[in-house]
Parts: sequence; structure tokens; C-alpha cells
Amino acid sequence: MSTQWQTLKPSDILTSEQSHRLRQRSDLMGFWLLAHCWGVIIAAWALYALIPHPATWLLGWLLVGGRQLGLAILMHEGSHGMLFRTRRLNETLAVWAAGAPVLVDMGAYRKRHMAHHRFTRTDEDPENYLYTPFPVSRTSMGRKFLRDITGIAFWRGQIGLFRFVKAKAGWAGVWHYYSRPLAFHAVLFACLAGLGRIDIFLLLWLLPLMTSYPLALRVRNIAEHATVPDLADPLRNSRTTLANPIERAFFAPYWVNYHIEHHLMPYVPCYRLPELHNILKAQGITGRMEIRKGYMDILRLNAGLKTEKAT
Repeated sequence: MSTQWQTLKPSDILTSEQSHRLRQRSDLMGFWLLAHCWGVIIAAWALYALIPHPATWLLGWLLVGGRQLGLAILMHEGSHGMLFRTRRLNETLAVWAAGAPVLVDMGAYRKRHMAHHRFTRTDEDPENYLYTPFPVSRTSMGRKFLRDITGIAFWRGQIGLFRFVKAKAGWAGVWHYYSRPLAFHAVLFACLAGLGRIDIFLLLWLLPLMTSYPLALRVRNIAEHATVPDLADPLRNSRTTLANPIERAFFAPYWVNYHIEHHLMPYVPCYRLPELHNILKAQGITGRMEIRKGYMDILRLNAGLKTEKAT
């Protein structure tokens, strides 16, 4: 929990029964979330394989990028120890089935992310660089999105990450960081090549990983902490977004839009965050929170246009 949570504590909000129920993790739910995420990806591949058309490719490009974000979110759950109740399952499947596919080492991510929770939107927040550039002009926002969908942002990020890891830990550190992603992608390539569908690996895995996934990730990052009204207030230095079904499919899978709730109680699994939100709403606390209705509203806010706060 952030060091900023001093005036509002979970014990001020939840009964002991509510706290116990919200804390409960589930191996079955962890398997279901991973199966759902990969199921959507495979369904997008199957649709394109059955109906090879620009429209089915475009749908797949969007869906796979959105579910790659979903894998990153499930890896994030694992970094909190919440994807599975069984520790061994959590530490194995969150790494191999969620983190490695999107080129993230969960151990390194966990260290940085825990600091983000502790020092949210302060100078010590290691993720501050994601949020401080905003708001920007509409032209600047357009350039950022263009860099995402052309792959420029992906390659800049990967080159910067490679240099950082090498400078910090040498070639041994580079191997440690990238060995699992390389192994995963070698297996995935072999499987799809064996089915005679290298085109799916290239067009509906690697290409989304370099383009639509960074776009979805950017929108998610902007929504969570950019252009917030009060950096010192934990109810207002993060943002909860009331997302519609389409937005949840592409930008906010697996309840990631309930972000203030997650910062307030990071030990609550993602599938229980809507219940926590309803408890906060029943107690009148949501009126003090930074809540926006929809991701278009947030993008307008961060592109310097006027919007209205959700009620």
C-alpha cells in the first residue's frame, strides 16, 4: 500500500467479513483468466485462418493487441501474488504464460511496481515518467499514437530496456531478462510453423506485439495516473475509469480500470475490484475519487480539451 494512505485505511471502510472475502484468491479463477485471455487470442487466429480477409485481420490485430495487454495485466496480478492462490502456480504461470509472451520479466517488474505503489506520483515513483508528459496537445497525442501503431515506440522501448539491463547487469543480466521470452517465442513459432501458419505468428502475434499492444498499453497508462487533480491525495492521484464493454475488450481487460481501488487495497484480486468499488460507492467515498466515464473522455482530458468528471 502507498505510504500516502494515512487518512483512509481499509479498516475504515471494510468490515472484517468484507476484508476476508475480498482477500480470497482462487487457483480455479487464475486458470480461467489465463484460459480466457489465450482463448480470445486463439479465436482471433482461427477466425483469420478460416476467413482470410483484411477485415478479420484488422479485428484480430485489435483483439490480439488488447489481449496482449490482458496478459500484461495478469502478469501484474501475479507480481502481487494474486493470480493464483498456490504460490508455485502463481510464480510459474504468471511468468511463463503471461509475462514472457509480452517480453516482461516479472521479477524485475515486481521490484519497480512495488515502489510505484509505495511512492505513487511522487518524485520517488519509478513509473512517473509514464505520466508526467501529460497533458499534451492534440497534435502531440496524435504523434504518440502514430509511433505506437508504426512500431517506433516498441523498438525505442526495447532498445532502451536492453541498454539499461546490459549497463546494470551485463550480458548475464540480459540473458536472465530475455531467456524466458525467447524460449516462449521459439515454442510459439514452432507450433504455428508446424501448423503451416507462420503468417499468423507474424501478422497476428508479432505485429500486434509491436503496434496495437503498445497503443493499448499507452491508453491504459494515461488513464491510470496522467493529468490527475491532486498528486498528494491517494483518492485523486490515481484514476478509476467507468469503461463500456468495447473499452474493456481493447483497453481495460480484467477489471484494470478500477485503479484507485487497486491502489487502496492491492491485495484484492482483480475480479473482486468491482465489489470493492460498490462498497466505496455505498459509503459515499466515490464522490471524493477521481473517476472518469470512458477512455475517450480521458484522452480528451490529456489532449488539453475540457471534460467533465463522472459522478
